[in-house]
Amino acid sequence: MTTRSICRLLLAGMVSLSLYGAGLSPGLAASASGRIDICHGYGCAFRSRLDLGEGDARKLTSIMAAGKASPKAERAAIARAVSYFEKRAQQVTGVSDQPKSEFGASKVRGQMDCVDESTNTDALLRYLQARGLLKHHKVDRRTSRGFLLDGRYPHWTAVVRASDGTRWVVDSWYAPMGGAPDIFPLGEWRKRGVLESGALN
Repeated sequence: MTTRSICRLLLAGMVSLSLYGAGLSPGLAASASGRIDICHGYGCAFRSRLDLGEGDARKLTSIMAAGKASPKAERAAIARAVSYFEKRAQQVTGVSDQPKSEFGASKVRGQMDCVDESTNTDALLRYLQARGLLKHHKVDRRTSRGFLLDGRYPHWTAVVRASDGTRWVVDSWYAPMGGAPDIFPLGEWRKRGVLESGALN
């Protein structure tokens, strides 16, 4: 296969990823009930049911209680909640997802691309919101950056909006499963993801 053919395949895959991500409804099966469909396999190829029970609810309530003092404290609590949630997700997928997206891992159970990661994180955030555990933020629509022609990979993230109107990304794609997600202003996030030297910063 020639370099040009490989590039065309990559381009087609990235465009498909971008379009598929745009079509997903926010927070798949996310509600205060705790039933969440965990997306995995890239582009939500597979879904595994996770039921957050009373023990999970108590743990997440305790985690989020530490963030009541301020928006900054709540974002730190959100990061801890995402870490806990991903460890629970691993229990139902049976696989520890690797950080970022390994090329060729499409349709591999348990492995997640940015569409899977952002959808799952969005579902958790909507669960927290439905239970009244977000005091300083509201869940916003997932968003994306990049479309290759602008020099960046297509990439999706979950988003929360602070009470002052600032939108913050909650991007768990870069960390290993159960690691802390990146949380920083959306405007800064949109500038990242350049293709230079293969960087995915």
